[in-house]
Amino acid sequence: MAEIAPQLLSEPGFGPLIAAKLVGEIAGAQRFATPAKLARAAGVAPIPASSGNTQRQRLDQGGNRQVNAALHRVIITRARCHQPTRDYIGRRRSEGKSTRDAIRCLKRYLTRHIWRLLQPPHPVKEKLSPSIS
Repeated sequence: MAEIAPQLLSEPGFGPLIAAKLVGEIAGAQRFATPAKLARAAGVAPIPASSGNTQRQRLDQGGNRQVNAALHRVIITRARCHQPTRDYIGRRRSEGKSTRDAIRCLKRYLTRHIWRLLQPPHPVKEKLSPSIS
């Protein structure tokens, strides 16, 4: 796994099993044109569920449940031992959101981050120096 996606293993909350599950289920992040398309395929894209004066969103019940479960495990692990994640959840709670809403937001954020990490590296174009003849 370390040869395929070492960038995932270096992230907090990702172990070899979760990283392998994500790489296997996503099957090439480059097939998704945007992180939003990956979020939709993973089932973490927000869906408007507003009623009257209440403005809220819910998670998609469709999508790949294996990817969604792996993202959930990473978020729960980070909520336990990753201080920036704990701070984020605390900020969302102080804004009046529930813990479930904060986790929903974190899943979307984490999906964007994973999409960026799994993109193939872009080759750096070398400047061609004029040949001296």
